[in-house]
Amino acid sequence: MRIDVLTTFPEMFEPAPPGVLGVSIPKRAIEAGLLSVCATDIRAFTQNKHAKTDDRPFGGGPGMVMTCQPVFDAVTHVEALDPTPPTRILLTPQGRLLDQPTVEDLAARPRLLLIAGHYEGIDERVIERLDPMELSVGDYVLSGGELAALTLIDAITRLLPGALGHDDSAGQDSFSPDPQTGRRILDCPHYTRPRVWEGMEVPEVLLSGDHGAIEQWRAEQRLARTRERRPDLLGLDEG
Repeated sequence: MRIDVLTTFPEMFEPAPPGVLGVSIPKRAIEAGLLSVCATDIRAFTQNKHAKTDDRPFGGGPGMVMTCQPVFDAVTHVEALDPTPPTRILLTPQGRLLDQPTVEDLAARPRLLLIAGHYEGIDERVIERLDPMELSVGDYVLSGGELAALTLIDAITRLLPGALGHDDSAGQDSFSPDPQTGRRILDCPHYTRPRVWEGMEVPEVLLSGDHGAIEQWRAEQRLARTRERRPDLLGLDEG
């Protein structure tokens, strides 16, 4: 998969430690050729001597707004670098909330183009012209779309075939379809050595060797934890 990122801070996407893409699963996926992340500096497409990508908003008010021309030209240039048409995505707090089904959908696409806005946002006219999928990583505001883009890249990378140590790992994560019911619920609690820590013991069933009983316990725990912490996933009234 190829992911292009348009940003005014391309150094945040360097595939070398200590950056996000230079460690752990993203690093392994890039080294294995499963993923390529190409960051392009929007400033390179400005037409002013100071390489400014923003200006004051019409109507007044605080902050600055990213201008149309460098964003549009950057998209046009980057899309021409590869014959595969990308899915355009704008990271914005005004977008629909990113969830696991959306991540699964995007992970199956061959190429993505992520636009990381900054300042107060991007001139609405270029958004209308580009017509990207607009995604938000939560009901809060970040300084720019770069951290949201990295979050999306990490979530997608986990789903690329061969990216994880075990092919079934991603399928057992929270929000993935439950293997027994197909519902998207939370994961169960997990334990490892030592058997007793600070007087707290591992649940006996996990030591029993009875795989049927273990799977039943895990299923019950997934359901109980979801009912307690995220009843909305079960269609239950949180009140």
